[in-house]
Amino acid sequence: MNSMTGYGEAQGEADGVSYAVEVKTVNNRYLKTIIKLPELAYFLEENIDKLLRKNVQRGTINYVLRLKDTSASALFDIDEKALHAVLEKLSRAGSSSGINGAIDLGNLLTLPGIIQPALPDKERAGQIRKLVLDISQKALDKLTRMRATEGDYLEADIKKCCTAIEEGLGQVRGRSAIVIKEYADKLKKRVNELLAHAELKIDEGILAREVAIFAERSDISEEIARLDSHLQQFAQCCGSSDQAGRRLDFISQEMLREANTIASKASDTETTRYVVDMKCQIDRIKEQVQNIE
Repeated sequence: MNSMTGYGEAQGEADGVSYAVEVKTVNNRYLKTIIKLPELAYFLEENIDKLLRKNVQRGTINYVLRLKDTSASALFDIDEKALHAVLEKLSRAGSSSGINGAIDLGNLLTLPGIIQPALPDKERAGQIRKLVLDISQKALDKLTRMRATEGDYLEADIKKCCTAIEEGLGQVRGRSAIVIKEYADKLKKRVNELLAHAELKIDEGILAREVAIFAERSDISEEIARLDSHLQQFAQCCGSSDQAGRRLDFISQEMLREANTIASKASDTETTRYVVDMKCQIDRIKEQVQNIE
């Protein structure tokens, strides 16, 4: 079981260029990749996307590649035509307005479009691709370990909730038979009290029919069996790493459905209290499974 939340980073350097990769993942019902690359590495987007999808099955992946070129042969081009055009326009503007002054070439280089990143040749591109993908895999390995560690904590907490639900379900199961007998005793006692002044005797057949109607209306044996089955399926799914989050989310919804049905049928305050406790645990599970891959 893996959490959908994690972080991984890695660095590398080659030919005077340092590369740094950061990968973060957060919850998402589906798989979504957000890749941010410097212009020099735009050609790697497809390769990186495939690598991310190979390592992560569910969640939003935020991938960032940063690079710093400290070498003397940094990959960039100066658009000389654009630079000459700017110089000519500045010269004409100065002449027409009578303004004389030196033009700072350094300031001109900061104008948009003057300096542009140069695309690496085929050999250099292959080197960059290999290095970046290797660094990215190292970052993803760290991310995977973090997600697995977080997943262990989630699994332990969920199993604790399931144990509490099983205990509550056992209490409800034990109360279900007692409730009918208590209802029959209370009904008989109440009717006898009402008929005592009239010196009449209760019809046992009518009383039996009333108890049978109550028993049928409040029968929760099917709901108990289904909820118990859902708990077993939940435990089996926790042992699976194949996108367990989707299955656990669905099962937890079904568990809540059965608990709500039991609560609606129950006419016993003690049973209702057990069901409320179970629903609190199920809500906790529903919250936690949103974080599972």
